[in-house]
Amino acid sequence: MFTKNEKVIIVNVNEYEVLKMVYFNPSASQRELSAFTGLSLGKINKSIKKLKDNKFLNDKNQITEKTYLTISNNKPESAIILSAGYGLKTIPLCRETPKALLEINGEILIERLINQLHDAGVFKIYVVVGYMKEKFEYLIDKYNIEIVVNNDYKLKNNLRSLDIVSNQINNTYILPSDIYCYENPFNNVELYSWYMISKKPSDRSNLKYNRNKELIRISECQTGNKEIGIAYVGKNEAELLKKNIGLLRKSDAYNSVFWEEAIWTNDKSFLKAKLVDEDFCTEINTYDDLVRADINSVSLNNEYIDIICNSLNVAKENIHNITLLKSGMTNHSFIFNCNDKKYIFRIPGEGTDKLINRKNEYNVYLQIKDKGISDDIVYIDPEKGYKITEFLENSHNCDPYNDAEVSGCMNILKAFHEKQLSVENTFNIFDQIEIYESLRNKDSAYSDYEKVKINVFKLKEYIDNQDKKLCLTHIDAVPDNFVISNEGIRLIDWEYAAMQDPHVDIAMFAIYSLYDKERVDLLIDLYFDNKCPPNVRLKIYCYIAVGGLLWSNWCEYKATLGIEFGEYSLRQYRYAKDFYRYFWEAFNSEQS
Repeated sequence: MFTKNEKVIIVNVNEYEVLKMVYFNPSASQRELSAFTGLSLGKINKSIKKLKDNKFLNDKNQITEKTYLTISNNKPESAIILSAGYGLKTIPLCRETPKALLEINGEILIERLINQLHDAGVFKIYVVVGYMKEKFEYLIDKYNIEIVVNNDYKLKNNLRSLDIVSNQINNTYILPSDIYCYENPFNNVELYSWYMISKKPSDRSNLKYNRNKELIRISECQTGNKEIGIAYVGKNEAELLKKNIGLLRKSDAYNSVFWEEAIWTNDKSFLKAKLVDEDFCTEINTYDDLVRADINSVSLNNEYIDIICNSLNVAKENIHNITLLKSGMTNHSFIFNCNDKKYIFRIPGEGTDKLINRKNEYNVYLQIKDKGISDDIVYIDPEKGYKITEFLENSHNCDPYNDAEVSGCMNILKAFHEKQLSVENTFNIFDQIEIYESLRNKDSAYSDYEKVKINVFKLKEYIDNQDKKLCLTHIDAVPDNFVISNEGIRLIDWEYAAMQDPHVDIAMFAIYSLYDKERVDLLIDLYFDNKCPPNVRLKIYCYIAVGGLLWSNWCEYKATLGIEFGEYSLRQYRYAKDFYRYFWEAFNSEQS
């Protein structure tokens, strides 16, 4: 008699698969078992012999009480669906819908997974959410699942999501929310713990399986097997997984790794490999993935995609390789391919509706159009600020510490200023300080702010007394907005541009570059060919001080929106103090 306290003899994965097939198909022949499992007749015969030896099958190839008890002990009880991350690779779709809620063939991804779990008899389901967590709330009423919030999703990878619910791991499926399985990957019988991988080789995977269906890690130069991301963790392996999560929690890697890092002991996993065919499922990781899976998906009815289609006169399937660009300080952008060309789509960032007048920006672009100054505009929305521009191939931003590149940028900047272009709007720096200050709607974080502000505003008199020839000025002429390519140098992103003293642009380049006074003077000399009048240099010192206070307030407003700029914000405030002092030192020196 096999009792509950007796240790189950661990058998080969092939034997488990054969045993499961016999359980569900008791009258199946060996050839039929071979067809069901994909194993050769030789392996079927060998597996049946081992199963008999270990008393999982009797002499008539019938399952035994030991098998029933093994099945009972390993019956799936719960599932954990990980769905906290941004899903940024699906941009721009993810700006409106979490990846798990995208639709394929009329079904929401996560709902299909939940229904498949229900079909396998698993009803205790935890969904770990973070990004757009409110969008998942309806699942509680519809499917009686439990929502668990990962508040650290912005800073930590999905190991943190699993850790939050790790106490619930016990005969548990662990799965991502962005996968569409054409067949149900879940079952009411699981005889071993496994991690699902595709039979298809993949040079993007660092794991594969050996002849015993054990998962092993491989070097970068080897070809692995595509990871599906679905796993089943039985009772015994659950304890190992929890232990490893606890160890990782104390390590430096905890914030950055995927949960799968916890399935390893050295370079061998305690989860067996579960192999599936290439067409078993589809991972919806990118826009292209969704198009391939279902070109008619309602999730493709997206505002940004519609703009691309209409402005370039293309179909949705002609858009490819959408990739998030590094977010700028004001906006978010993504790059995409269409008809053998690359484009950049700009989306205004958080709070920019209070910082930027998009109609003014639109008028500026009309003024500089076809003058070879900026990048080539394909589309711009004067209301929402969406913009599509052609991507400049083989280009890079100006290196503020490469004197040759800086000199070239100053020449371009000066040539632009000399065109004396004109628009209707102006940018009054002192007024803008007051506006940004009001937007943060609370006292400054700097204890001496009021004193610094009074000092900076004292510089207004000197600035106002200087001769100035106002013209269209970029205002944000910083190194990142100078794009250098084989076609020359372009000055991009004109959203702050307005009528102003053009020498403001020199100051803005300097303080964004975090220049010290020596490099500030070098920058001024490059612009003026070493012929800068002393009073103009002093005026630029004033602009640096005023600009520092301006962008310091801008950073404080952005901080109220949860966006931090680290050293940059501190250095801007220092410019307000330091260049106020440098101005008076130089001014008094000239007067004596």
